[in-house]
Amino acid sequence: MRDGAGRVRAHGGAARLRRRLGHPVQRPAIPFGHRPPGHQALTSAPAVLTGPLHPHGRASRVARWVLSLFGWTVDAPGLPAEQGVILVYPHTSNWDFVVGVLAKWAIGLQLRFWGKDSLFRVPLLGRWVRWIGGVAVDRASPHGMVADTVAQMRAAAARGERFWLAVAPEGTRSLTTGWRTGAYQVAVQAGVPVGLCYFDFQRRVVSLNRFVRLTGDLQADFAAFADYLGPRMGRRPALASPIQPKPPRP
Repeated sequence: MRDGAGRVRAHGGAARLRRRLGHPVQRPAIPFGHRPPGHQALTSAPAVLTGPLHPHGRASRVARWVLSLFGWTVDAPGLPAEQGVILVYPHTSNWDFVVGVLAKWAIGLQLRFWGKDSLFRVPLLGRWVRWIGGVAVDRASPHGMVADTVAQMRAAAARGERFWLAVAPEGTRSLTTGWRTGAYQVAVQAGVPVGLCYFDFQRRVVSLNRFVRLTGDLQADFAAFADYLGPRMGRRPALASPIQPKPPRP
């Protein structure tokens, strides 16, 4: 059944399930409009991509139904190219992964993502993470991972295959000083577009509706990221890291 705004309303057992499991999507008490520190507008900015979009794959009605139980919607009309990088922000809770996987299935989005190599060593869990698109990351050698991913993207392009990499550039659910730049470097070196994806727990929206072509100017590109993603509210807004390049390790 739908309400006056056209949203799906759950009844009976579904309603009881939503009441019992409602905590993953509780609205945060921190006011909407949070913007991480360090944002500075620059005159040079990446170009926003418009035009025909490539459709996603086969969608899952079950995943869309599960999201609707908790009041979530997904705004993801399509992809501007067959290869690219998706930056996901903010990442403040384990629930981001649950919502993200459901959103991926709900729209039939085929993508790969980096994950801690320790996850892939867990029996059964590691096999499942690989099955849904996970790629193990050895954090001790990020430059090697960047070069390897760029090579994989170029090989996929030569074969006419789709290869989109999704990364939470904060690299942790805890508050940190900024974003890791590995995924950014992949996009620059491979010459592919970047999708800006957010999980807004206050509005209960997963959005992948902004794609840009990077300038290669790190500060200018990050200023554009902050302008678009800065106001979005994660499950724990106080843990959202500032949208700025993280200083390199000494």
